[in-house]
Amino acid sequence: MRISFLLPIALVAGCSSTAIEDLFATPEPVVETPVATLDPTPPPPPAETARTVDEFDTTTAADREAAVTLASAVDASLGTTLATLGSPTEPGIWLKTPLVSALQSGRVTYQGNTINVELRPSGGVSGSGSQISLAAMRLLNAPLTEIIEVSVAATDS
Repeated sequence: MRISFLLPIALVAGCSSTAIEDLFATPEPVVETPVATLDPTPPPPPAETARTVDEFDTTTAADREAAVTLASAVDASLGTTLATLGSPTEPGIWLKTPLVSALQSGRVTYQGNTINVELRPSGGVSGSGSQISLAAMRLLNAPLTEIIEVSVAATDS
């Protein structure tokens, strides 16, 4: 009986006052830094209330048209990579990949569909896989819930 009475007191005594205060503190607001991009007028981020694929994909019809227009003739193959859906809150048509070390223009091909993308360095080691934007997955007609294998090429544009 005495042990069951003393146990809660011992547990509370072990807590520092700052640990208890941290439980009830209001969280600091998260300051998001903008993602570096080649696009001088990037699409806006989705609304905080976004729930559907269409609400998360904030690219314009002009953005999508530019992505499927293959104007540049010079491609340098960078290889293939496995890609999963990246953060749907990051707008644009991009691929984060360890195949590049700097932001540049490129192309991605999946099952015969080719689009222009912004190649962003992922910081990962070679072979660690890539992330692809929601808009890019939609333009490639790729299933959003699968890991896809894409061919990646750098362009001169």
